[in-house]
Formats: sequence, structure tokens, C-alpha cells
Amino acid sequence: MQRCLELAKLGVGNVAPNPMVGAILVYEERIIGEGYHKKYGEAHAEVNCINSVNQADIYLIEKSTLYVSLEPCAHYGKTPPCSELIIVKKIPKVIVGCRDSYEEVDGRGIENLKAAGVNVMVGVLEKECRELNKRFFTFHEQKRPYIILKWAQSNDHKIANADLSRVLISNEETNRLVHKWRSEEVAILIGTNTALHDDPSLTTRLWQGNNPIRLIIDMDLKLPSSLRVFNKEANTIVFNKIKQEQGEHLSYYKLANNTISEVVKALYELKIQSVIVEGGAKIAQSFIDSNHWDEIRTITNKDVVIENGINAPHFKNEKLLHQEKILNDTINYYINQSKKMNQ
Repeated sequence: MQRCLELAKLGVGNVAPNPMVGAILVYEERIIGEGYHKKYGEAHAEVNCINSVNQADIYLIEKSTLYVSLEPCAHYGKTPPCSELIIVKKIPKVIVGCRDSYEEVDGRGIENLKAAGVNVMVGVLEKECRELNKRFFTFHEQKRPYIILKWAQSNDHKIANADLSRVLISNEETNRLVHKWRSEEVAILIGTNTALHDDPSLTTRLWQGNNPIRLIIDMDLKLPSSLRVFNKEANTIVFNKIKQEQGEHLSYYKLANNTISEVVKALYELKIQSVIVEGGAKIAQSFIDSNHWDEIRTITNKDVVIENGINAPHFKNEKLLHQEKILNDTINYYINQSKKMNQ
């Protein structure tokens, strides 16, 4: 199952809104096939695993055990049900990491397998399998996206100058890591001030990966069209109170109220499974104050001091999960203890 998780992670950033899944076929302690879900709309992990079996070993499939990190699907979506394929291939035993809580599956895959006489075991490395797909499970079980807040701060906990002018805080190596983070999420969100004063691209230009959907909160539509967030490098959605309009690269989503709860509700309606919030202090603090966050990642540069600047957001209910250092930057990873998923 650990190998299934390793394989599943190879699909990060490419499979949403589907979950990351890995699968292996084992015959008498020998792996004869393995696969993972590579891209949304394409073959699932079980299909790729079975298709990877060498011609000389095909006869062993019906004598093997299939390990898969998530319950095999039972519905027709972009691809046929994997549970049916397992039955057709006469695989006698299936070990499942965790159950799929998506309403189209939610135990049906397991039931189908058992009804066909397949020996099914569920719950191997369950906590780890759920953690891998925390975005997927949060979206389907809590009806909202998984929310990550990120900011860089000086050693005295400031994130910008008092006049909102931009300050380069994190180093080049950390900046590349931030672009990797962006590639792992469906969307990235900023507010009006960040867009106006920083003019960011919000792309993954420093990392090989998909650009997230750019989300801008601009309630009065006062941002100039010359800003980089409105170019065609990535799709952009502007949350506002004036108009609703669907475009090829630029869309407008009208909100009833200018609240974080309304934004989170809109994200769910747009089927955005995860979002990283990158600015600024006011937006981040609003997410914190309304308790709409799952992770916070802070980057602190010990060599930068901004005496009269904008204070970094303050937060509570956090648990420090991990800390790493990249040159003069210290990165802290926190989770919201009040938002823990049932595991």
C-alpha cells in the first residue's frame, strides 16, 4: 500500500477534480503490474496497473492480489467503472486503502466486488490514504474547497511596507518552491490591493506544472485590464458585485455579499477543489477570522526587517506540522486543528 501511495503522488496537479490513486498487482510477493491515475479524463490507476502486466504474466492476473489506495469506482464517468474491470479480469482479492466518499461511489465499488465473490479488505494505511487526498475528501464531505493560506514575512513579522509597495522577502530557492505549491492546487486567490500594487502573474513559471486558475476579489471592478492577471497565460475568474459573465480566459462571478463565506460557497459551485490564498494581509486575515482555512504556510526571512510595515496575519487553532529551512528562509507548515477531517 505504501507503494500505491508513492505511485499516486505522481499524479499531483494533473488529476483534479479526481483523486490521486495508485495500484499494484502482486502475485506471490512479486509485483507484476503497477499504475497510477496520470491525468483527469484518462485511464484510472487500476486500468493502468492491469495494462502494465507483461505478456508472459497475464495468466497470473486471475491469481493475484490488487492493492489500490482508494476504493475502485463503480460509475460511468470519463471512463468505465474500475470495479467491473476487476471482476472481468477475475482478480480474486483486492486490498483497499480507504473508502471513496464521493456520492457516485461511496461503497458501491466495494459492494460490487463482494457481490461478484471478490475477497475485499478495506482500511490498510487508511489515515495515510485519506491524507493524500485531503483536498478531494474535504470537497466531497464538507462541500467546500481545501484552503491553504500562504505569505512571506520579515523577521519582525511584516509582509509589506506601510505604503503597500512590494518587498522581496523570500529567496530564489523558496520562490521556486512556492511555484511548485501553485502547481499542486486548482486555484490561487488574491485581493484587489495585491493585484494592483504587486501586479503578480500568479503562474508556475519557475516550476514545470499546470498554472492554477487565478481568482481575484475585485468587488467594484476597479482593476485596470493592463494587469498581468488578465493576460492569457492562465484562466482568471473575478469575484465582484456587478456582473456575471463567462469568457474563454476571463470570467466574472457575481457575489451576493462581500464575505469570505460567499467566496467559499462560490468556489464549491465552481467545482474548485483547492485554493492557495496568496494575498494580501487583509484577505488572509478574513479567511482566518471566519475560520475558513485548512493550512497556513509562512515563509520568514531572518535577514529582512521592515520596521514600519503591514503586520502579518495572526492566527489561532494552529498546530505546527513541519518546519524546513531554505538558505535564510524558514518555512512553517500549520494545520487548523478545528478543521481536522475524520480519519
